[in-house]
Amino acid sequence: MNKKPSILFPEVMRKEPTQERAQRTIQAIFEATAQIMESEGEAGLTTNKVAQKAGFSIGTLYQYFPSKEAIILAMCQRERRRVMDDMHTMMTRAVQEGRDAEDVVREMIHTLITSFAAGPRLRRAMVRMVWRLDHHENFAEALREAADRNAIALAQLNDPRLRPPSPAMMFVSTRAVMGAIRSASLEDSPLLGTREFEDELVRMVWGAMQA
Repeated sequence: MNKKPSILFPEVMRKEPTQERAQRTIQAIFEATAQIMESEGEAGLTTNKVAQKAGFSIGTLYQYFPSKEAIILAMCQRERRRVMDDMHTMMTRAVQEGRDAEDVVREMIHTLITSFAAGPRLRRAMVRMVWRLDHHENFAEALREAADRNAIALAQLNDPRLRPPSPAMMFVSTRAVMGAIRSASLEDSPLLGTREFEDELVRMVWGAMQA
């Protein structure tokens, strides 16, 4: 089994919060950042405002984050880890319950759209900022982990309608789905959050996976 990566990647943080007090500090910084983004948007976000709203000195903030972009990336990486863990739990439960494979594919895609593209307008603005800033290697590593986990779960569903999941199938399907979600987010497409967008992704993936 692959070792779970750190919730916060070292390249965006000056030091890793190991003690409970430090974890609370990081959480306060995250909450302050989200509140400023929701009320003022990307243009209103500064490290000084974040520190003030979180109730810390700017020096305390800079102990952990060198910039506002680093804060956003750390928030993104924490959320991505949460979503991947939730997806893994969902897939494990689906296998145990013998759920219909097509329903499982739809739930996976719905979760990805909701987590990484849709939502209230200001949250979508934050997500677009993350897509612009996120390092390719971090994103690619997350896709590789998700593809490996999903391949194992899909094989365990034992649905005769499905082809055995191959590395090529999982590579193409994960990149196609996340590429479409990323593009829709960056373009602020009106399709985000619609059933039509979700249906097309489900058709694409389900069609590719069928025997």
